[in-house]
Amino acid sequence: MSEKNSESALSLPKKNFVLGLPIHCIDDYSGYLLSRLEKGLGTHVVTLNAEMVMQGEKNHVLAEIISRAELVVPDGAGVVLYLRLKGKSVQRCPGIELAESLLWQVPRQNPDNLVFFYGGKPGVAMKAADIWQQKVSQLAVACQHGYLSPAEETELLNTLAQLQPKLIFVGLGVPRQELWIAEHKHICPQAVWIGIGGSLDIWAGVKERAPAWFCDNSLEWLYRLYQEPWRWRRMLALPHFALKTLMDVKF
Repeated sequence: MSEKNSESALSLPKKNFVLGLPIHCIDDYSGYLLSRLEKGLGTHVVTLNAEMVMQGEKNHVLAEIISRAELVVPDGAGVVLYLRLKGKSVQRCPGIELAESLLWQVPRQNPDNLVFFYGGKPGVAMKAADIWQQKVSQLAVACQHGYLSPAEETELLNTLAQLQPKLIFVGLGVPRQELWIAEHKHICPQAVWIGIGGSLDIWAGVKERAPAWFCDNSLEWLYRLYQEPWRWRRMLALPHFALKTLMDVKF
């Protein structure tokens, strides 16, 4: 790790705000997180999109967690558009791409760094772990599905405390994964914790990520709606966000 990157891990990234919630604007999110890993600096990463912003307006606990997170990245096209309308230069950083970048790089930084996958239906996290370990030599992944009884969750927390993984991906959906990380991140205080939504399903081949054309044209949400039509109620947050954006930018 370069000296420059190592120093940047100790500094606070520049903040911009989307309807009151922070976005940290840096050029290399994965490099920044690798620097913090090397320094043993625990980090809660939130991947912010328009839907989460709207949830934060109603859920003040979620909004507080986002505000206190060590790193908030611009995951969604809506938050990027908001900042650009405000005259800010920012590039979108989809959470799944950030997670994949870290999975490729973490073993190169230190082969002893353990990764942990938590979430998804039984068998999904294990399949995702197997696929990634075939892709990346020396990648060590432990996993646990997300359908646990209270006793099983206690056992999971004990396992995390014992293993002390350095990179923990939590795929429980928003806002559950953010609340869960905030409650339990003290168990592995030197780890990078990232809420990854449905990424485990994609890695395991249960679902497909939107084709490049959809992603490049900020229409990934439309492809997700096609795959998961039950999400239509949640998608109602998008026009609400667009209206609030126009009002905020205008006035």
